[in-house]
Formats: sequence, structure tokens, C-alpha cells
Amino acid sequence: MFVKMNNISVKQEAKRMIEELAEDATWDDLMYRIYVRQAIEAGLEDSEADRTLDVKEVRQKFGLKP
Repeated sequence: MFVKMNNISVKQEAKRMIEELAEDATWDDLMYRIYVRQAIEAGLEDSEADRTLDVKEVRQKFGLKP
């Protein structure tokens, strides 16, 4: 389940993430979940602030074929 951070406190979300971990989870498992969560939040913020590029623009910028 993904809940946008500004609708829930970071502390509450961290608790939820920890509760969802397997009993044999490692610190790396937890850090990965936190990293992914941060990346998703940053992407959503960029999208809402219109700081994104269309796929066609990216392909053109890097000389990639469609």
C-alpha cells in the first residue's frame, strides 16, 4: 500500500514499513524500502511541479530511437 507522505507522518509510515518486513529481514531490506519510498515521493513531487520530460524528449536528447 502506498500512502502519500503528506497524508501521514514519516514516523507512522516508518512503523508501517517495519511491521510489513519479514521476521528475518535485514537492515539492507529496510534501507531499500526507505530508498524506494523516497524515490517515489521525489518523482511524484517532480511530476506535480511539472519538472518532467516527455519520453519523446528524452529519446531525442539522448539520441535514442523510438
